[in-house]
Amino acid sequence: MAPRLTDLARSLPASVPFVGPETQERARGAGFRARLGANESVFGPSPRALAAMRDTAERIWCYGDPEAHELRAAIAAHHGVAPENIMPGQGIDGLLGNLARLLVAPGTPVVTSRGAYPTFNYHVTGYGGVLHMAPYRDDAEDTEALMALVRETRAPLVYLANPDNPMGSWLSGDRVAAFIAALPQDCLLVLDEAYADFAPEGTTLPLDMNETRVIRMRTFSKAYGLAGLRVGYALGHPEMIAAFNRVRDHFGLGGVAQAGALAALRDQDWLASVVARVAEARARIGGIAAANGLRALPSATNFVAVDCGRDGDFARAALRALIERGIFVRMPFVAPEDRCVRISAGTAADLDLLAAELPGALASARGE
Repeated sequence: MAPRLTDLARSLPASVPFVGPETQERARGAGFRARLGANESVFGPSPRALAAMRDTAERIWCYGDPEAHELRAAIAAHHGVAPENIMPGQGIDGLLGNLARLLVAPGTPVVTSRGAYPTFNYHVTGYGGVLHMAPYRDDAEDTEALMALVRETRAPLVYLANPDNPMGSWLSGDRVAAFIAALPQDCLLVLDEAYADFAPEGTTLPLDMNETRVIRMRTFSKAYGLAGLRVGYALGHPEMIAAFNRVRDHFGLGGVAQAGALAALRDQDWLASVVARVAEARARIGGIAAANGLRALPSATNFVAVDCGRDGDFARAALRALIERGIFVRMPFVAPEDRCVRISAGTAADLDLLAAELPGALASARGE
């Protein structure tokens, strides 16, 4: 007997926004030699975070604090805001799911950029929302096109990532501030700042917890090196933050995850060292690209979008050839950005492998 799915669930495709490297390894029958596709931090978490998680493991039989009280207070102090402005959650992905559940009903118009972070789209369509997508302009999200769609559709929700995934581009804080100021009072901007720790000065807006038209998302998965724990948090007006208690999984953050994130937050020296190593890796990727006649786009993240100089078919062929050679990378999904492959910051050994294998991969893509 078939499961009694809702009409909405039956209408949705069974899909995974990202095919994991583990899935690809099983299909290949071999592991990757360099894991440069998921924008993880290969430099790992703070040793203090590892120690805190080991210490907490003895109490793994306990549920984690459903209010994440200590972590929430520490995040608030870190940003100079009140705990009422902070909602920890299961990574930005989990928080986006809760936000969609709060604001999106069947038929609700939602605005985003075509080719932007697909998990947001996944949640919106999962609640029956209708996506309206603006194209990128000059490989960056186009705030003017997004605003035009907001006004045209009267959407209550619009998504913007700054810095951006998958292109690594970024907008000035002044431009984002102007976008927020122009939003209708009944529209909420979800500002995804997953890569804010890598961004140049002037990219990240000062926090204004009185602004009701924006909710900001941060994560411990990138610069803090805790992707496997799934810890993120939202910053926003107290009323919006309090609304998460209507729908969130109150025991979603385990005790080990809370302890690891708390210790990581308290080790800002480690964070600074990771940011510096990521900058070095970005420069190395740019050099490898140039040595092969390719162009690395400027990046404010822990990855680099490398323009392969042709169309998406050629970039996909190059990506497949790199995967066949044991180098895991990804690429943007939508033209014209799909002319690029996206390479995460790696260790010196990872990038040595990339440098060794990229010429052959490009030759294979050219049919040589």
